This record gives sequence, structure tokens and C-alpha cells, in this order.
Amino acid sequence: MHTHVKKQEKDNSLVLTEKSPRPLQFSANRSTSPGYQESFLAAEFLTAVKYSKSPQANVEGLLHHLHSITDKRIYRLPVFIPEFCAKLVEELENFERSDLPKGRPNTMNNYGILLNELGFVDALTAPLCEKYIEPLTSLLFPDWGGGCLDSHRAFVVKYALQEDLDLSCHYDNAEVTLNVSLGKEFTDGNLYFSDMKEVPVNERTYAEVEHITGQGILHRGQHVHGALPISSGERWNLILWMRASDVRNKCCPMCDNEPVLVKTLGDGDGFTSVREDREQTVDICTLT
Repeated sequence: MHTHVKKQEKDNSLVLTEKSPRPLQFSANRSTSPGYQESFLAAEFLTAVKYSKSPQANVEGLLHHLHSITDKRIYRLPVFIPEFCAKLVEELENFERSDLPKGRPNTMNNYGILLNELGFVDALTAPLCEKYIEPLTSLLFPDWGGGCLDSHRAFVVKYALQEDLDLSCHYDNAEVTLNVSLGKEFTDGNLYFSDMKEVPVNERTYAEVEHITGQGILHRGQHVHGALPISSGERWNLILWMRASDVRNKCCPMCDNEPVLVKTLGDGDGFTSVREDREQTVDICTLT
């Protein structure tokens, strides 16, 4: 996989850096650590996925299994049972209290955890995306690569008093995003959505969406959104930025230009080379 790079102000050289993931577990009994088990998934979620995989599935039928939020192609559905949410947050707090090095989840959030640092991508989020979410997104977002998602970035964000309280308007580095509320106890902090990023600011309309523990919000990554400030407690959310190389290889979703790529470990930003069959080493890209 590849990362799309932008020109540094210092000079025109862009140097590839690589970092290997560090699989970690913190439970005394490894078998009790959060990972993929179908018993963790909500019954309503499994029913919706089963319908999506059926020969007669269509978007109209799927909408009977989801809650559609206004006319913005935003969908809510239960994903995890509450017991799993509590178990996952406990595991995340164990990691947070450790003195191990931790990366920031993204450029906007100061508090949160990259799930690859705990080894939860292969154990949890990859099977979740491939076996369960993609059948839904293939019907809901076929025009945004919903049927050909081939990589993802998984992280958890945390909001608390004296830490991050809110998140300003933005759009995601993703074709499709799933945002699942994990708890804990908090007040306020709702999500808000306007329109796709190309809609002029003075023409946008807004819809507010409440967090419900265990329930997920599915939306297009380029849909402008944000989070209102919490007024008490702690709020944890699991975020999956799901990517389709068939879509982003043509145009970077963040800068709207044709991607300029450098090789990187793992899935990078979800881009792939159009000439993967040819042996090549690219560690510096010069933009003109």
C-alpha cells in the first residue's frame, strides 16, 4: 500500500518513513481480550448483514433494518452489545495507563488510541469490515466504493473534561466511515452533520445526532461533520475510516488532486500503485 504525500515547506523532498505495528494484549488471560466473536455483535446488526448478503437484497429493503437520519444518507444501527463496549473500553484504559509509546489517532484528536498498537486490527476490525460492514456499504454507498473497500484505519477517540471536549467541522480521509459509541457516562457531545464538502458553506443545512452506546453511525467520509462539546463525563468512540483504492487512486479525497505516492508499510492511506506487478523501490517523491 502507499501513502499520498504533500510537499514540505522546507524543500521539495518527501522522505518515506516506516513504522511497524506492535501487537499488544493487556488482559491477564489473552482469551478474554476483545477480539472478533459474533456474540459481541448486536442481533439487529446481524439481521441487517444477513439481509444484505441475500440474493434479493436491495437498498430499499435494507433501509427497513436501519434508522435513516434525515435525507443526508446517514444511517444508524446497533453494532455491539453493551457488554462488549465496556470490555473494550476497559482494555483501552489499561493501555492508556501504561508507559508504552502511543501514537495520536489522527491530526485532530489529542486523546485516543490507534487499534493497531494493541493488535486489534487483525483480531477485530478487519473481520468486522470485511465480513459484516462491506455487505451493508455495498448497498448504501456503491457510488463511494462501498462494494470494494480494501483497507481501513481503526482508532478510538476519547473526550473528557480537561482533555478534548469537542471536534470542529471536518471531513474524513475515508470513502465510508463508521462511528460507534462505546460509552462511558457523559452528557452532551452530539455529532452534527452538514453536507458534502463541495456544497458551499452558506448553502449547508445541519442535522444533530445523539450518541447511543453500542450503536454506529455510517456515513460518507467526505460528509462534513463535527462533535459538540461534552459537559461532563467521558465519551469513547470507535472510528473506522474505510477506504476503496479504486476510488482514491483517481483523486485524493483530502486535496482533490491526482495522488503522488510513496511506498509504506501496511495499508498506508489506502492508495495502491497502478503498477504493483512491477518491482520498484520508491522512497522519495519530488513534487514540482
